[in-house]
Amino acid sequence: MATSSDKAYREYASYWAIVWEQFRKQRSSYWAMWLIFGLFALAIYAPVFSSSQPFVWRGSDGGLSFPWFSSLLFNRNVFENGVDLFFNLLLVLSPALLVSFLLIRTRARSMKVSDAARLHRQHLLFWNLIILAAFIGLMLTEPRTALPEYREFAAAGLESGFALFPPLRIHYEDTLHGVTGPGIVHVLGQDNAGRDIFVRLLYGTRVSLSIGVIAVSIYITIGIVLGSIAGYFGGRTDIVVVRLIEIFLCFPAFFLILTFIGFLDQPSIAWVMVIIGLIGWTGPARLVRGEFLRLRNIDFVAAARALGLSNTRIIFRHILPNAMGPVLVNATFGVASAVLIESTLSFLGFGDPTLPSWGRILAFGRSTSDTQMMLIAGFAIFVTVSAFNMAGEGIRDALDPKLRK
Repeated sequence: MATSSDKAYREYASYWAIVWEQFRKQRSSYWAMWLIFGLFALAIYAPVFSSSQPFVWRGSDGGLSFPWFSSLLFNRNVFENGVDLFFNLLLVLSPALLVSFLLIRTRARSMKVSDAARLHRQHLLFWNLIILAAFIGLMLTEPRTALPEYREFAAAGLESGFALFPPLRIHYEDTLHGVTGPGIVHVLGQDNAGRDIFVRLLYGTRVSLSIGVIAVSIYITIGIVLGSIAGYFGGRTDIVVVRLIEIFLCFPAFFLILTFIGFLDQPSIAWVMVIIGLIGWTGPARLVRGEFLRLRNIDFVAAARALGLSNTRIIFRHILPNAMGPVLVNATFGVASAVLIESTLSFLGFGDPTLPSWGRILAFGRSTSDTQMMLIAGFAIFVTVSAFNMAGEGIRDALDPKLRK
């Protein structure tokens, strides 16, 4: 016989199944979501397509080495920025993540619904902690190894044996000889500094997605916490949070970001993420507060109080899951907005100078009167922002019962 928790979870799961079916009926939003997944895949697997380090290298002494794998995480002379290290970490862990997900999914089929849900939550928390701990460990170390000129050696035939390179033997900071137009080797040509435009656009996907996802995660977390507290407790607590929201709404977000960045000696993408995250929380906070004001007096909340559950458990385990719909929609639109903000900052020269941001590519094309480069970078920004906006509209319509088909 199914327990009450099993029944509640089935109803919760069936609700999201209905939402997913409604979302799939909106073809433009559905394909926009797949485009977003494709962008994330490109960001994670960018070194597989383009790297100056060979997968396998056999030197003149006959010994085998694997420079590409070691360069992903253990050589700051190749990948120095935290954005690259994070995506490279996901690249290295992706096989283990896939196997673990399949094993958990197989095991969950033979379990109760509530136990399976708990197992999935524990599995997700475990991998989040693993990735976070590994990333912090990588950021605290600075391993550097000298880089032999593998490409020159292979081209000159000075090495006995073989070298297996990625399809493009180029790093996004490599400066090659001269300026060339589009061709077989350089698909989109090179800029005036001799850097491959296609490779920089490919790695620029990492910058745009990381700034969007991480900045939005920061302000969604802040907004959820403050909005939940204000909506659940009400009274003076609600007044204080609302006044704080009104204060932050008085300042233009973009100009406030420019002011903060102006005080930094060297802007970095980490600061841009933090500043956007600390400024953009007002929207999610208002949405969550409104949902809590609507839900806090419903029967299931009264039942939870009667059972003696703590306020923390009632807020985050009972009310918040029912208030997440508008927040998901806001988060999707927020990613698109964060991508635009970062591109604008980079275009104006306030972005991280060590990363191949699409805004920086656009600014470089403008300064060199390279129309092709401007169009390509602008198109990449347009497609990414449009995909997130279309996906957000699809999620909004799927969550609204009045718009269901």
